[in-house]
Amino acid sequence: MSQSALLRSGKGLGIPGTARKADRKTKLKVAAPAPAEDRQDERSDHFAVRNGVRCAGVHLIIDLHGAERLDDIEHIEATLRRCVEAASATLLHIHVHHFHPNGVSGVAVLAESHISIHTWPEAGYAALDVFMCGSANPDACVPVLRQAFSAERVAVNEMLRGQSA
Repeated sequence: MSQSALLRSGKGLGIPGTARKADRKTKLKVAAPAPAEDRQDERSDHFAVRNGVRCAGVHLIIDLHGAERLDDIEHIEATLRRCVEAASATLLHIHVHHFHPNGVSGVAVLAESHISIHTWPEAGYAALDVFMCGSANPDACVPVLRQAFSAERVAVNEMLRGQSA
C-alpha cells in the first residue's frame, strides 16, 4: 500500500503504543527579528553562506559508530536539546519514539530546519541528519553527539543544499 493510500485509509494513524505518554511542554524560544540597523543582509530567505558559497542550508549526515546509550530515550531527547542550544538554533518541536525491543527515532524541528536521529543499539550505530539554514551552526552538534554517546568513531558528510536556488 502506498504511503498516500495508507494515509487516506486512516490505518496506522492512532497513537503508537510505544509513544511516550508524558506531556513535555517546552517553552519555545522565538527569536525576534533584528532591528534593521543591526542586519548585515536585508534578504529574508535565510540562506546560509558556507566557505563563501551561498546555499539554502548546510546538511550534515552524521554516523556514530561504537556508540553507547542509543536505547535511552531520555538521554537522546536531552542530547537533541543540547545540540539545538550548541548550534544557536530555535527549537519548535521535538518528538522521540522508542521501538521495542530496542532503538529510538527522533526529530527536533527547528525554525532553521531539523535534527533527526535513528539508532540501532545492538550494533552501536546511530544515523543523524543535521540540516540548518541561516546563522545556525550545525557543526556545533558534532562534539555534543560524540561526547553524549561516547562514540568510538564519527563520520560526517556535508552537503550544501540549494546552491543554485
